[in-house]
Amino acid sequence: MPETYDLHCHSTASDGSLTPDALLRRANEKGVTSLALTDHDTTAGLAGAKQTADAIGIDLIPGIEISTTWNNKCFHIIGLNIDASYLPLVEGLRELRSTRTRRAEKIAAKLEKAGIGNALPTVLQQAGQGMITRTHFASFLLRENHVSTMQEAFDRYLGKGKPAFAATTWVDLAQAVDWINESGGVAVIAHPLRYKLTASWLKRFFKAFREAGGQGIEVVCGRSNADEIHLTGNYARQYELYGSVGSDFHTPENPWIELGRLAPLPKGVRPVWQLFS
Repeated sequence: MPETYDLHCHSTASDGSLTPDALLRRANEKGVTSLALTDHDTTAGLAGAKQTADAIGIDLIPGIEISTTWNNKCFHIIGLNIDASYLPLVEGLRELRSTRTRRAEKIAAKLEKAGIGNALPTVLQQAGQGMITRTHFASFLLRENHVSTMQEAFDRYLGKGKPAFAATTWVDLAQAVDWINESGGVAVIAHPLRYKLTASWLKRFFKAFREAGGQGIEVVCGRSNADEIHLTGNYARQYELYGSVGSDFHTPENPWIELGRLAPLPKGVRPVWQLFS
């Protein structure tokens, strides 16, 4: 059986709809042989995922998706093959959980001001022990019929510049990369074209990421088209970054994104899994 990698997905530990167990079983059904669970700012799902992975014979790569700030802009950095017990990482993620809770309180207050109440207790109940994200608020707005789609929730309320957007300062980019590297992992830029930066800003960011010790870039994402893969592959080669592939799967309800449904890396891009020991 050929190796099939998917190095970016989410479970109920953050904003995914499947438990770690169900996620691993779905990945196995879809032919994925190596899966990285990369929940937002938490490794809480990894233990359960490992149990299932061992039982069904899939290779689980322990991961994380860390929210970072660089030049007052938010970027998501994936850590692959990390040691989730590395103490500075554990402590840093604890602080990020507090940051997310404070952001949730701000978003709820802004929704209240916009005439939409009861958001915070509902979202807290929905998230349970998992990390609170804007996706939880989008689901709340959709269920309460304030919007007709998840995307509309971001476009009308939760996106930057919208009534319920809460500006947040996350962990410094270099600090997050340090946590990943020192835990034995590999730092990868998640969905690099989603930040909607100009080419000059992207180049500055890639340079800063490399100088911080980052080694990888997500060349193939769940939503990538051929032109985007070609462009990101060129960035990988130009900045000597290893290429990663990840669906960014959250839920089976989205028919456009599926575990393992990914194009191959472009020729000449070194696969990030070559760095896994």
